[in-house]
Amino acid sequence: METNQTLPLPPEPKEQPIVLWRFIVPLLMQTALILAVPAQSIYTVVTGKTAILQTQPVDPYDLLRGYSVTLGYEISRVDNLAKLPGWTDLIKQHPGSDKKYEPLAPGTNFYVILQEEKSSGKVPQAWKPVRISGELPTSLPANQIALQGRYSRYNLFSYGLETYYIPEDQRNDINKDISAARPTKPGQRQPIVVEVKVNAQGKAVPISMWVRDRKYQF
Repeated sequence: METNQTLPLPPEPKEQPIVLWRFIVPLLMQTALILAVPAQSIYTVVTGKTAILQTQPVDPYDLLRGYSVTLGYEISRVDNLAKLPGWTDLIKQHPGSDKKYEPLAPGTNFYVILQEEKSSGKVPQAWKPVRISGELPTSLPANQIALQGRYSRYNLFSYGLETYYIPEDQRNDINKDISAARPTKPGQRQPIVVEVKVNAQGKAVPISMWVRDRKYQF
């Protein structure tokens, strides 16, 4: 006599528990990366040393980045850097493809040593560049700092201090002051300087900008 037997169904697969750390760890890493930049800037402001850089506005309105002042520094000009002691050694260590238009290999990091200049008036005096080095100096006098720069290409030198975003409530005042401060004679130095804080590694953060005798906080 035949009997109908029902075969047992295979057990249903158990749901895999959600492992929280798979979500938490990437989230923490992303958060750390986001916070790292402002944290480094805050640390530089608190622990860094003050220096004054001579500058002038290059482009007062940058449509790609919003309302800003693009700053060009005297130490961003290849003709000024080439006069400093250490320039020839830097070229030998990191030669570019063209002596005139590509003197350094793109991506080259360097350090400009700046020396404090005594200020006699209300506006601080820009610090004087005294030499350039491919390595971070291990010891400097109290009146000197090493500012890290980077060479991109086509004689473009940057220090991470080139763009200042103008607060809305200061736009008109800054624009008027910058326009009034334009040199009236060829070769005349523009009365605009930027105060920065420089940490022990040569990284800098802008603190304020002086336009003639007026100070604007960043």
